[in-house]
Amino acid sequence: NLAIKGAAFAEGGRGGKHFVTTKVEHDSTLEAFMYLETRGFKVTYLGVDKYGLIDLDELRDAVTGETRLVSVIYANNETGVVMPAEEIAGIVKEKGALFHVDAVQAAGKLGIDLKRIQADMVSISSHKFYGPKGAGALFVREGLARRLTLAPLIHGGGQERGLRSGTENVPAIAGLGKAAELALAELDQDRERVGRLRDELLARIYSGAGGVTVNGAPDSMVRNTLNLSFEGVHGGSLAMALDLEGIAVSTGSACSEGNVDPSHVLLAMGRTRKEAHSSVRFSLGRFTTEEEIEYAASAVVSAVKRIRGLKGTGS
Repeated sequence: NLAIKGAAFAEGGRGGKHFVTTKVEHDSTLEAFMYLETRGFKVTYLGVDKYGLIDLDELRDAVTGETRLVSVIYANNETGVVMPAEEIAGIVKEKGALFHVDAVQAAGKLGIDLKRIQADMVSISSHKFYGPKGAGALFVREGLARRLTLAPLIHGGGQERGLRSGTENVPAIAGLGKAAELALAELDQDRERVGRLRDELLARIYSGAGGVTVNGAPDSMVRNTLNLSFEGVHGGSLAMALDLEGIAVSTGSACSEGNVDPSHVLLAMGRTRKEAHSSVRFSLGRFTTEEEIEYAASAVVSAVKRIRGLKGTGS
């Protein structure tokens, strides 16, 4: 919100009242842009292909001299698909617009090289890499801060250089810093181990259940996320069955689990409403074990077969 609304109402900078984003952003981004549209700003929402990736030529055509900011999610929160942030940055910089990266789902799972990804702003959230909930950070490139003053969302005592007033939550900030330090130290080891466990989970489900589709780009995904569609199975029914076995999965973004609408991310990828409703997201982490993968895969296969059997008998 601070990056998007702050840039919209900022003092200085270039560009007009046009913004560019994608149809597969997190709701926190989409809602911010929808708010700007009610205030007279124009927003272009780029589509994606069946793998969840944008067309770089379409991006190049969308960014004009009136474009103030381009905002793109780095790693998708539902599918784990990783956008080509470096290439996107090159196009945006060539066009002279500002570039914001939502790296919330990428932090702690990908190496984020700010020298290569020439973003003007990057947002992260502490709890995504085992830090305290309620703490986040917005990186603002030094050169940007000198030529553009972001408009604050909260006014008051002028803390955080006037960008976010209010007494700082020092323990949460310190926790974020320490969590980031630990995540970086364990990054390569975690990626290799979690990736191997994810591949094992997928292989076991594939061989046992059948009728399974991976939602995402196999060669461009964070390794902790696996989004699957199960033919003939409602995702909500599967999630409930697994919950009874002590396994937590999601039928969409964890922030909107109560929403009965199909995933806007999967719909943007060309999935039908039925296919989107049949999807479940599995999230692995630093503390996931081999035994848990075996148990989860067995439970998924059993639940899928049971649900399909009930549908077959008309129950």
